[in-house]
Amino acid sequence: MSARSEQGSGPLYRLYGRRLRRRLDPATMPHHVAMMIDGNRRWARQLGYESAAHGHRAGAAKMREFLQWCDDLGIRVVSLYLLSADNLLKRDPRELADLIEIIGELADSLSHQPTWRVKHVGRAEILPEPLARVLADAEERTRENTGLHVNLAVGYGGRNEIVDAVRSIIVQHEASGGTLEDLAAHLTPEMIGEHLYTGGQPDPDLVIRTSGEQRLSDFLLWQSAHSEFYFVEALGPDLREVDFLRAIRDYADRDRRFGK
Repeated sequence: MSARSEQGSGPLYRLYGRRLRRRLDPATMPHHVAMMIDGNRRWARQLGYESAAHGHRAGAAKMREFLQWCDDLGIRVVSLYLLSADNLLKRDPRELADLIEIIGELADSLSHQPTWRVKHVGRAEILPEPLARVLADAEERTRENTGLHVNLAVGYGGRNEIVDAVRSIIVQHEASGGTLEDLAAHLTPEMIGEHLYTGGQPDPDLVIRTSGEQRLSDFLLWQSAHSEFYFVEALGPDLREVDFLRAIRDYADRDRRFGK
């Protein structure tokens, strides 16, 4: 066990965690939490691993924990940013191959949770066929589940999502015999929202990013217009439950204005 993991397992840590949980009010709990796990490669380098795959596997294991933390608090929707469309083009091929395998394993394992529902958000057509198939199978296997809804953002890009939504609207409108002039006159933000990959879901109330980085990286650009953001210094695999509980506590203390 590393020194990092020991920091989150002692009696004082557990006592502090229980104290944080007791102070949380279910009435102020976010309904949808989005997580940008970052720092997996740095974590692997700092621990002397030769391959970034060690960091990605540790990050995937942490995401399983994270989902359970969310479920325990009654959070209904969680979105995980696992692989961007840009990553597919810019990552080292060997690292990418490992990452694709790890994401497939994660998706498959989540789909065997008895109540969780898994949904792929992203462009399936740009993914390697085996990974696309695993994501599709996970989604189909859990389609009737009514517990925690888990969005897996894989091959995802926020700008791509908006483009795909507008394309979908145009195709649907054209199929119904409408004109572009009529569509332009009646297009609304709500209409675009309905055609996003997350259509029908609540927008994220809280977006969390690990590793101290403070940027969106093309994640849920449309949906996060009124989200609250929380940045954690810990690298992805080092995220502790108390870090998560602090984020929830901080969110509950904020005055959400929604543009008012």
